This record gives sequence, C-alpha cells and structure tokens, in this order.
Amino acid sequence: MPAETRTQNQALAELIELLGAAVVTEGPDLERTAKDSSRYFPTGPPLAVVMASSTAGVSTALAWAHRHRLAVSVRGAGTGLAGGAVGYANGLVISLERCNTIRDIDPVNRLAVVEAGVITADLDRAVREHGLFFPPDPASVEISTVGGNIATNAGGLRCIAHGVTRDAVAALEVVLADGTVLDTGARTRKNVAGLDLTSLFVG
Repeated sequence: MPAETRTQNQALAELIELLGAAVVTEGPDLERTAKDSSRYFPTGPPLAVVMASSTAGVSTALAWAHRHRLAVSVRGAGTGLAGGAVGYANGLVISLERCNTIRDIDPVNRLAVVEAGVITADLDRAVREHGLFFPPDPASVEISTVGGNIATNAGGLRCIAHGVTRDAVAALEVVLADGTVLDTGARTRKNVAGLDLTSLFVG
C-alpha cells in the first residue's frame, strides 16, 4: 500500500472515531455533495463527506482537516451557479443540510435564530406566522439555504426595497478554518461597538 494511501486511511479512521456515522466515505452522498448546480466539477472524488448536524460537528471536522492539511468545501443545498460548493479531490466536504432547525423567533425584536441549513422559504413562512417576513428571495428560494444566502450575500427581487442578505443578518456563529468558533454581532438591531465582523463574513 502506498504511503500516501496509508496516511489517508489513518486520517479517515481518526475522523470516523471523532464523528462516527456522520462521516460518509462512499455511496451516492459522496458524489452528490461533491458538486453544486454550476457547470464546474471536482477533479476527483473527495476523501469524505461530513454530514454535520451541529456547530460542534463542524468545528471538529474543520480542526481535523486543518491538522491534516486538507482542502475543505462547505455546502448547503448546492444551488449555487458559481462553483462555490464544488469539492476538492481528496479533500473534505462538510454538508450543512442537517443543520436545519429554526431555534427561535422573536417577533418583538423582529429577530430569528436559525441554523445554516434552513431552507430560505421555510424561514420566510415561519416568520410570516408572526407578521414578519425574511427579505432575501433568490430564484432558488424554495430549495436554497440561509447559510448559502449568507455565503453569497443573496438578494432577489425584494432586494431593491429591502436590501440583500447582509442587511438582514444581525449576528453569526462562525467556525474558522482551524475549528475555532467565533460569535459576531448581537441580538439587537443597533450594535455599533467594535468591528463589524458580521458583514465581513457575509458574501
């Protein structure tokens, strides 16, 4: 067995020990999550896909990839047309489609706390029950995710009147490339203290 293959197998065994059944190394999910809706394709299959369901899972996966110096692609629904979610050969794909919970809706402060894999239209329908709406409405609104909207600063027809995704995001929970978890912004509409890291990460 070549030394590179042996090293990859050892690294994969470590990842599986850390995240268990969330790690996919073969089958349709491996192929499906390695590409998005663009015309671009990966040059080869990824080493594995992590079907993350929590911030802790994403952090663990990124820390593992950082230790082993592997390229990482993060994806939601894969509706993007720019190739932003195309995987890397022998890299790691982190899918956020299982991070799909609307954690809280605060109609008084007009805020919602959601996970990255929540479908855009589902969030809009949920907040409409409280007399609110979620402004970004890209053409893929029924299948795209909030995380994807944030990654691309998505707009839609309503952006002329209500702004793009950046204008609708008050705070973020961000996982950096080494697995460090960072909180930006605050659950207030007016928050002018310090650097605007939230806007830095949107788009």
